Amino acid sequence: MAQKMGMRERQRKTDDIYENADAIRGGITMEIEDLNTMRIQPTEHTGSDCVKIRSSRSAVVCLVLLCVLLLTAVIVLCVQVFTNIDLFQTKGKNIMEERHQLLTRNKNLTEERDQLLSKITSLSGDRDWLLNKNINLTNEKDELISKNDNLIKQRDQLNQEINEMVNSLHEIDGWIYHEFSYYYISSGWKSWTESRRYCTDRGGDLIIIDNREEQEFVNNMSGGADVWIGLTDIDEEDTWKWVDGSRLTSGFWSFGEPNGHRGENCALNNPSGWADYPCNNAFKWICEKSILPTILP
Repeated sequence: MAQKMGMRERQRKTDDIYENADAIRGGITMEIEDLNTMRIQPTEHTGSDCVKIRSSRSAVVCLVLLCVLLLTAVIVLCVQVFTNIDLFQTKGKNIMEERHQLLTRNKNLTEERDQLLSKITSLSGDRDWLLNKNINLTNEKDELISKNDNLIKQRDQLNQEINEMVNSLHEIDGWIYHEFSYYYISSGWKSWTESRRYCTDRGGDLIIIDNREEQEFVNNMSGGADVWIGLTDIDEEDTWKWVDGSRLTSGFWSFGEPNGHRGENCALNNPSGWADYPCNNAFKWICEKSILPTILP
């Protein structure tokens, strides 16, 4: 709308300039006609008057030429002015568009800055959390290193005590060392209960056989003799338990054993395997005493 009004205003000014130019041309034309009229009239003047007339005509011609030049300059100047106005308006429009683009870009950059600030804040929180966690892990590491050093010292002390126990093993008459335990096989014969009492009085108990390796060790140690072991169902028939209270899960019974029911409640080891016998019968026995309870607190 404003652009259309500007164009109308320029058009009106241009029309005014051309009207003024026409008026000037008309005045010049009338002067020229007056001169021609004066030229046609009969010559009744003197020589001095003729010189004046020629001078007046020259002045008029110069004035007319000057007016024409002035009019031309005015027209050119007006055209140049309006051209510059159009150029300035175009530049102004471009500047406004650039300003709008810059404002939009500034808005986008502001939003990106706010997002980056928010992200930086979040990352700072994560960094602080990681630093705290790293400190905690460092403290835990130092604590574990300290505990590990203590365990190494305890291990070394334990190994030293084990070596001392192993070295002193040969000084105990009748006891044999095997897999962190002492074993003793009797030379006499006693009932199962008396055999167990003998073992407990010396810090041990009747042997508990946990695996086939230990079973073979007992057979070799007994030399084929029948020996009491620490297994009984005296508390509950057919529920065999070791002397430490644990239930028997698997064993090395001879074929058809156990078969004594209520009359045979104690286990005996022989070369063919285990068998249940009356607890009052007298046989040799094997005691077992672990060295670990002695060493460990």
